[in-house]
Amino acid sequence: MTQADIVGIQTIMRKETTRIFRIWTQTILPSVVTQTLYFIIFGSMIGSRLGEVGGTSYIAFLVPGLVMMSAIANAFSNVASSFFGAKFQRSIEEVLVSPMKPWAVLSGYVSGGVIRGTVVGIAIFLVSAFFTPVHVVHPFAFIFFLLITCIIFSAFGFFNALFAKKFDDVGIIPVFVLTPLTYLGGVFYSITLLPPFWRTLSYANPIVYMIDGFRYGFSGVSGAPVFENGIILLLVAAFAVIIDLRLLKKGFGLRN
Repeated sequence: MTQADIVGIQTIMRKETTRIFRIWTQTILPSVVTQTLYFIIFGSMIGSRLGEVGGTSYIAFLVPGLVMMSAIANAFSNVASSFFGAKFQRSIEEVLVSPMKPWAVLSGYVSGGVIRGTVVGIAIFLVSAFFTPVHVVHPFAFIFFLLITCIIFSAFGFFNALFAKKFDDVGIIPVFVLTPLTYLGGVFYSITLLPPFWRTLSYANPIVYMIDGFRYGFSGVSGAPVFENGIILLLVAAFAVIIDLRLLKKGFGLRN
């Protein structure tokens, strides 16, 4: 790692972090408000009639899923919008002609997505304390699954930005891919309650492993072995990063 790479990563991270907190009413507040409504409607009003799920109250069961849902959306959108904005304004050319290596450019933008996803996720976690007592049984699992999830979807956001040719392209994947996968990933229900066929099909969704592992950090209970969940997500993260690096090195979507 050269000095240019270190300075470059720090510069991109500082730019992304400043942007996140400067326009916090657009980057942080909307997710907090939305998830608060979920807690009120699904947790307090509907959840009080549903009883327990997996040995915990329904509102406590919702907390990990809602935290992860917010972290996924924000990590993805931060990188997708920021990197595509740099492409659109052609300011990315200044980065590409710098001495920074492709992995350093990717690291800087992914770090920005991880920061936003983590900040929003923790904000939702703190808000949840107003609705139900929350306990982190396994802090390592809590931190690991939150960070690996943000890394994966930051890398996916970078992938989306490389392919996007107009701003409308940035919103296609969140609407038609991320939202369905998230809602079918066990945010509002336990995968173990599904019939065998649908349960097996659900395990093709990587978000299931993220939410299941993160929920283990809260309650100590998971539907699948936590170690296996972690290995699967590490492989997904490695795959996403490798694809991004190959495309970035080729200048895909960046050269006319």
